[in-house]
Amino acid sequence: MSAQELPHPLPNELAQFLSARLSLLGDETRIRILDQLRHGERNVQAIADELLTTQQNVSGHLRLLRAAGVVARRPAGREAYSAALNETVFEVWGRLVEGERRRM
Repeated sequence: MSAQELPHPLPNELAQFLSARLSLLGDETRIRILDQLRHGERNVQAIADELLTTQQNVSGHLRLLRAAGVVARRPAGREAYSAALNETVFEVWGRLVEGERRRM
């Protein structure tokens, strides 16, 4: 759905959804975790090692992302792998970066 296709004015429920989703995706640690998942699935320890943080921290953020349907989890024996479910997040990132480059 393009910006032109959104209802105007935005219904309260849609404004609340957008606010909640943007808040979830606006956290720097969650952005860095999603960046780790951009090119494929990773386990929690690999993400934690790359971000220089703890497994507990990464697991908590992944739990929120899974609850929102942004990330999926695949158990594999004693480990679990996470993967991005929706490429739209990365498309939004690209559009934001592109808009900022044009502004400068």
